[in-house]
Amino acid sequence: MKPSTSSTLVNALRGLQICSPSPLRQIQLPLLRQSGVLSTAWAQQPKSFSTTAPVFGTWLEPDINRKKKMAKGRARVATGGSTKGTTVIWGDFGLRMTDKQRRISAKSLKVAEDTIKTRLRGQKYRIYKRKCCNVGVYVSGNEMRMGKGKGSFDHWATRMAVSQILFEVRGRIHEQVVRDAFRLAGNKLPGQWEFVKKGEAPVVGLTKLDGVTLEELKRPRRQIPPARILEEVGTAPSIAEAGSGGQPPASS
Repeated sequence: MKPSTSSTLVNALRGLQICSPSPLRQIQLPLLRQSGVLSTAWAQQPKSFSTTAPVFGTWLEPDINRKKKMAKGRARVATGGSTKGTTVIWGDFGLRMTDKQRRISAKSLKVAEDTIKTRLRGQKYRIYKRKCCNVGVYVSGNEMRMGKGKGSFDHWATRMAVSQILFEVRGRIHEQVVRDAFRLAGNKLPGQWEFVKKGEAPVVGLTKLDGVTLEELKRPRRQIPPARILEEVGTAPSIAEAGSGGQPPASS
């Protein structure tokens, strides 16, 4: 008589034994617990490289509601002595504006980026964009009467302040090649631009902090040192000499 399925299962269960875990299992358990603790701590730790909320979209077209009207605004002017955005940070070379603040459209930025990529084709490099288009430009039709609204959305733009860096390049490229690429890109952009290197002095407004400190710029006027005043007084002619034409008085 063949044993039934239930009796076979009972005999198999009776043959099982409770044994200690294998040495490999003993090594893996602490590692798994430690990795779980590290992953939890890493997830709870805030990001140290950014304190702003993430904005979806590209640097030329952000994921912002176009129907929400935006003020025209003005570009930031560093009246308090700020040097933010005036030096090269990530790359080795940069392109900086030198004339005045303005608003640059996304189309112009795209053309400038394509010009740089075309000139540096075949080279090993990386390009960094320091500005992004986050300002909507709204235009109304021609011959529109006043009071008809702000107008419809036209394009995205960015506010570019004076002496700010727009593009940075880093890679195994010769300096003259990058200079030529930035020259061509500057011709496609409005305004005047200059080529800068990493490590150059920051700029406050239009003044470079090269030998001039920020405290000296904040002073209302520069004071002449006393030693210089004494030298000028000692070399100046006296009143009697000036009246006699600079000739010494004749002796009797």
